[in-house]
Amino acid sequence: MSKRGLSMEEKKTKMLEIFHESAEFYSLKELEKIAPMVQSVKEVVDDLVGDGLVNMDKIGTGNYFWSLPSAAGATKHVILSKATRELESVNVKINETTAALKEAEKGREDTPERRNLLSDLEGLNQTAQDLKAELAAFGAADPVRYERKKEAIKVCKDAAVRWTDNTLILLQYASGLGAEDAQIRGMLGIGEDWEDLKM
Repeated sequence: MSKRGLSMEEKKTKMLEIFHESAEFYSLKELEKIAPMVQSVKEVVDDLVGDGLVNMDKIGTGNYFWSLPSAAGATKHVILSKATRELESVNVKINETTAALKEAEKGREDTPERRNLLSDLEGLNQTAQDLKAELAAFGAADPVRYERKKEAIKVCKDAAVRWTDNTLILLQYASGLGAEDAQIRGMLGIGEDWEDLKM
């Protein structure tokens, strides 16, 4: 049966014990020599530094780590104070929300009149849904769609008339300059069956 390895929390606890028992400063290499979890010392120390339980300073080219028992107590006290303030803030918000919920529930007591009104509302919502489905079934006969299409057709027709007028003006101008009408129509791709659009 293989021996179970230490969890990260157990490794962190053992590493803190090393710091607190000796109250010394260590480099990472020194910690790797004296710590029982050789493969992950750097990871454990980095986690402890991140948690604020171990201090780190760069001296020259090396990093040195330390943690004093009194500093750990002070750090934990600060963390506890912060958590207590957060808890108080959350409790205040819970109380405010509960009061607002009770205030919102006033007038919404379960009475026969309220049940009747809710039933009527549900019936009206169902009727509205049925009418919308019926209107959708008519599709193209929808008056709103019809008006939109009518407006779009008017815009398209106005644009077609404008381009027709512009083309006629171009043809007249080119003819005035001595160009042949058939040649210009050929260049513009205008066939003999082309008609002048009127408004």
